[in-house]
Amino acid sequence: MYEDGERAEAYAKLEFPGTYYLAFRDLPGILSEHVKGKRAMDFGCGTGRSTRFLKGQGFDTIGVDISEDMVSKARELDPDGEYVRIADGDFSNVQTKQFDLILCAFPFDNIPGPEHRANLLKGLGGLLSPEGRVVILGSTPDMYTNEWLSFSTKDFPENLIARSGDKVGIIQLDTEDRRPVIDILWHPEDYDLLFKDAGLDLITSYHPLANDDEPWAWVNEARIAPWVIYLLKK
Repeated sequence: MYEDGERAEAYAKLEFPGTYYLAFRDLPGILSEHVKGKRAMDFGCGTGRSTRFLKGQGFDTIGVDISEDMVSKARELDPDGEYVRIADGDFSNVQTKQFDLILCAFPFDNIPGPEHRANLLKGLGGLLSPEGRVVILGSTPDMYTNEWLSFSTKDFPENLIARSGDKVGIIQLDTEDRRPVIDILWHPEDYDLLFKDAGLDLITSYHPLANDDEPWAWVNEARIAPWVIYLLKK
């Protein structure tokens, strides 16, 4: 989906504006409380935004992605960073490493099929240190049926009847590339089944809401959570 030079260029300019701010705002506190150790993988790193975020939090981080366009742009933006292109589901390039944290910032919004998703998560679990944690940052079902400061879904009424595994459309308003993004919807109860199939235990989840004192003209973010953060262990 993201093997696309134009998309990579647009995402390379994207940091943490608007609605995206809420996705990352609470992560430093969550990671400080729950993660022991500093060796991290950013799974589905894209152009390296979340990899650079983890490095800024003091983690020794490797970013991995299946898109050569995205990984190339990440290396361009962060020449001192470690970025590796992997084939889908192939962790052989990093399988000897033991990670204290594996961050999945939005890749599961784009991965189809329960078996494929579970196999990927099982593979990631196998890369964890004994006390390692997987953190999945993703979109809630509400993301695709409401309007947001940084996203629009009004052109996709079919999202209202989508079930887990169905494709849903959304427009990213913070980039120059306004082509529709096609994601994969996944409901919380189906994430629970996915975690069990992958041999991972859910420790807790978070649904960050906006505050009135934050410097954005929020649309629905203060009353409806666009994001969910899942914290998992083996």
